[in-house]
Amino acid sequence: MTHSLVGLVLGELVERALPAPSTPAQGRTRRRALLLTGLLASNFPDLDLVLTPLLPAPLGYLIHHRGHTHTLLYALPQVALLLALTWLLWPAARRLLNEDRAARRAVIGTAVLGMVLHLSFDALNVYGVHPFHPVDSRWIYGDLVFIVEPVFWTALGIGLALAAHNRAWRWFGLAFFAAMPVVFTWLGFLQWGSLAGLALLGLAVGAARARLGARGALAAALLACAGFVGVQAVAGSAARSEIRAALAQVAPGSRVLDIPLSSFPANPLCWSFATVSTGPGADSYAVRVGVLSLAPGITPVSACPVRFGGEPGNPAPALAWKYLENGSLAAIRALQRTNCHVDAWLRFARVPSLVDGVATDLRFGAPDQPNFSTLPYAARALAPCPAPLAGWGYPRADLLGWK
Repeated sequence: MTHSLVGLVLGELVERALPAPSTPAQGRTRRRALLLTGLLASNFPDLDLVLTPLLPAPLGYLIHHRGHTHTLLYALPQVALLLALTWLLWPAARRLLNEDRAARRAVIGTAVLGMVLHLSFDALNVYGVHPFHPVDSRWIYGDLVFIVEPVFWTALGIGLALAAHNRAWRWFGLAFFAAMPVVFTWLGFLQWGSLAGLALLGLAVGAARARLGARGALAAALLACAGFVGVQAVAGSAARSEIRAALAQVAPGSRVLDIPLSSFPANPLCWSFATVSTGPGADSYAVRVGVLSLAPGITPVSACPVRFGGEPGNPAPALAWKYLENGSLAAIRALQRTNCHVDAWLRFARVPSLVDGVATDLRFGAPDQPNFSTLPYAARALAPCPAPLAGWGYPRADLLGWK
């Protein structure tokens, strides 16, 4: 939903920045073309889901989703395809693009920016992207916002609803995006403090609409999203510092390689995290999972929503360790060399867990909680090697001894 809302806001803002159309009919076509272009461009990269059957599960999803279509290079043919489909399948839009130079530039610009915004928003979370492939195939992780972030939905959704021309759509949108946080809170996904913050955010966007008009509301929604990302960046930096200090106490002499972070939705205070470290033994590494509260006096880890890793009843107020797995560097390197399924999986895994012949990325769940990253590698040891594989960088090249 985030990508759709971003695309629609983009199309609406571009439309409102253009000169008035020469005729009402041309104006309707132009607005619809910009909204549809923004919507489709902001979702086109996820068409790579059709490629997931190329490999057996879970590798098809892990290797091909957020794959080639999520790179700047392959954004160009996607823009061309989107514009070609518009030209071929929509006669009114074809006439508009042929006759109106400003509209033509606006539609092309919206398509390009929509693709870039998709990659940018995907880069904000713990899942990651590799937008610079094939020049640089390493994964980039923002570790800033939850992968499904209600702050974006509330700000952009209410901004769009207030900009709607149709009264029925306006009230439907306002009711939907106002009710959604309430439902999520009732289901246990959000704290009451998060609900209050989202309510204030919606009121702020509404105030911007009253004072500055529809364009002001949309601009305020975008500024709120950017401000939230900034807050998360500061909070994430503080979280990493506290986690490093805690790790130094429980594992003195270890070297920290990575600290993946995932904030709780609409909550800069609660963070799920993992750590990847080597030592203190020469051949050892460890992966850990925990939950952190940056304000234990207000929200201890026991009060963080349990659905995203909170620890009800845990006596530790600020940081709770939930899982530890020790491994051998020699063993994981040998497994990567001898098992092609593990080799393929390691092109995605950032926090690798290897227990009883099953691999799981601890970013998405413990070994006893199978998820979309879980691979029964021992059972597939004699199966044909997966192909075709993309040449993504190995997130744990450090554990494999390559850097």
